[in-house]
Amino acid sequence: MRISYAGVEAFLLDMSEGPFLDDIQTRIWSLENILKKKTEIQTVILGANNLLATFDCEKHEAADIRQILHTAWEQAGSAHITPRELVISVTYGGPDGEDLPFVAETAGLSEREIVALHTGATYRVAMVGFSPGFGYLTGVPKPLAIPRRNTPRVSVEQKSVCLGGGFTAVTPSKGPSGWHILGKAHCPDLFDVTEDDPCLLRAGDIVRFVSA
Repeated sequence: MRISYAGVEAFLLDMSEGPFLDDIQTRIWSLENILKKKTEIQTVILGANNLLATFDCEKHEAADIRQILHTAWEQAGSAHITPRELVISVTYGGPDGEDLPFVAETAGLSEREIVALHTGATYRVAMVGFSPGFGYLTGVPKPLAIPRRNTPRVSVEQKSVCLGGGFTAVTPSKGPSGWHILGKAHCPDLFDVTEDDPCLLRAGDIVRFVSA
């Protein structure tokens, strides 16, 4: 694990070893649970095989926080999370899935085969970030693990089902995106500020897609 300053009141813990690894992310979930119980730590933010921890520099010495983070990482085994499972119906292709032909051409497969691969896999939420409710889903079949678009779109509709950089996701709100759009999801809102738990997805949850 590599620890570096991220401003005067935060440390970035980087556990990556190249490509994203689920085993590392599982251990990071455990680390998150440990750090949330530490009164010295203010905020914990999950990333892709990394984690950001903030603290109050007027109350705690950075060296002490660094030691806490090292010790917690040593204690963090694989997290035991009881996942919730969400099945999302998707309309693939057409106006709401305009990149399906490109993804098929890039993968050297038919559009029907791309849909079969995407609906045939089981995905897990690695972390929630980028925008409120945006869950990064791992478990993408290898032929679908293509790079993001060279030119991002300025605006992508809410609940677009996308592929990008080895992850798949459903966009929780309208906004810019460099991911490839496969279709439109038919599911509850992924972020609802009026709910006690506003994010529909949590790290560790399982997601499956079915063709509408």
